[in-house]
Amino acid sequence: MANVILVADMVRGFCEEGHNLYVGPTIREIIPRIQKLLSEEKAKGSHIIFLCDTHDPDDLEFQMFPPHCIRGSEEPEVIPELQEFADEIIPKRRYSAFYETNLDERLKELKPDKIIVVGDCTNICVLYTVNDARSRDYAVEVPADCVATFDSDAHKFALHQLKTVLGAEVTGTPAG
Repeated sequence: MANVILVADMVRGFCEEGHNLYVGPTIREIIPRIQKLLSEEKAKGSHIIFLCDTHDPDDLEFQMFPPHCIRGSEEPEVIPELQEFADEIIPKRRYSAFYETNLDERLKELKPDKIIVVGDCTNICVLYTVNDARSRDYAVEVPADCVATFDSDAHKFALHQLKTVLGAEVTGTPAG
């Protein structure tokens, strides 16, 4: 079976200026690298799933973070640069894309050789989704140049955790 690529939160609310949780210039830098990876993987027959942060207006997460990616707004939409790859979208409301979604069932159906996780935020949604994938014994790869977050120290820490604690294969040179 082929790989499954999980694209975490490459949505307008995180990737475009003017939104409450715009990640910053590092998120814009990884877009062309993600495009290239998705093109290559699609050509190999890999399956691509976009994981999109989507919240109700009264979500308790807004006690920690400003309101963002509210259902019905443009913020949870996949960014235009990656739309051509967004054939399958799973909305999520927590850091891990496994929490209260059908991701676990989809992966059981797809039976990937490996899961490749790209997107943002390295230290939040990428980290917790990889944790849950590794807890289910999936082989996981995280291309370091295809993930980004708000804080460079948190980014480096998360890459280290992904590799040394979770056993994910961290490849390439970190972005930013």
